[in-house]
Parts: sequence; C-alpha cells; structure tokens
Amino acid sequence: MMILSRPVLLAAATLAVLGWAGTAKAAATILGGSTAGRDCYVAAELKRDTRSSLSVCTRALDVDGLSRRDRAATLVNRGIIHMQARDLESAVQDYRAAIAMEPDLAEAHVNLGIALLHRGGQDQAAIETLTRALEMKPARPEVAFYTRAVAHEMVGNVREAFEDYSAAAAAAPEWKEPAEQLKRF
Repeated sequence: MMILSRPVLLAAATLAVLGWAGTAKAAATILGGSTAGRDCYVAAELKRDTRSSLSVCTRALDVDGLSRRDRAATLVNRGIIHMQARDLESAVQDYRAAIAMEPDLAEAHVNLGIALLHRGGQDQAAIETLTRALEMKPARPEVAFYTRAVAHEMVGNVREAFEDYSAAAAAAPEWKEPAEQLKRF
C-alpha cells in the first residue's frame, strides 16, 4: 500500500468530495416549507458567492415560521457555505447547533465529521461522528464512507480505510474516486 501524507490525503478528500458533490456539501438537506430556507439550500447547492449566500441563510434563520427540522437543515446548509468559505470554526458551530436541535439529522453529523477531519487533530472524533451519521442512514452514505476512510488512514487504521473506500465505491459505483483510492491497497 502506498502511504500518503496528511496534507495529500486531505487535499484528495476535499477534491473528491467537492468533485463528486459538485459543491462543498457533504449531503445538504432539502427543505420543505420555507421559501427562505429553500433559498439557503439553493445557495449551498449552487455554490454562489459566499457572503451573499451566508446572508440568505442567516435571514432564513430569522424567519419565525421555520419548523425545528427546517431550522436545523438551514443551519447545516449555512455550515456548508461556511466550509466553502474555509471558515471551519463557524461551520462546526452551525453543525453542532443543528445536531442539538435535531439529533437524528444524519447530514448534520456527516458535515460535522468532514469539518472535524479538515480542522486537523480530530481524526478520531471525525470517525466517531461519521459512524453515528452512517447509523442514521444519510442520503449520501458514500460521502460519509469516503471521509471516514480518509480519517481511518490518518490514524493508521488501514483495514478500516480499505473497507470504507470499498463501501463508498459500492454505494456510488459511478463515483470514480473511491475506486482510485482502492488501487493504493
């Protein structure tokens, strides 16, 4: 197996998730009721200008009519925009606030796991967070499996990394990056 350094693995993980997802979303939550909430979702999906996108999401959070779940989803989407802006601290705050509001929102856990991995020094916490997310059946499990594989490599869990890259490849066969990573094993 070819061993990659932390910066190379993180760069590969970022490019893979961004390339596959089309944005920095790790599994953006689609909102139901609020127009403002949907606007925030669209801003996160389409990777618009981060400053104006953050304003859209913050305005959506100020709307009284958001359900608890839609408010949590809007926090996830704003966290995604913070990640696009490389503001990991704010992203982590939004993901944690979403989890506090809706503990079973899988996408909040997936995104938190990605942010923890990219913050550095929290690889084991990222693994635990992504494991919880996978137990909740996220909409895009391949993103969680792939990111957890990278985190496993960071802490030297080679077998677990291989298994997670394999699971990511099986969950999304059209996504080429997990198969590329498996070639190193």
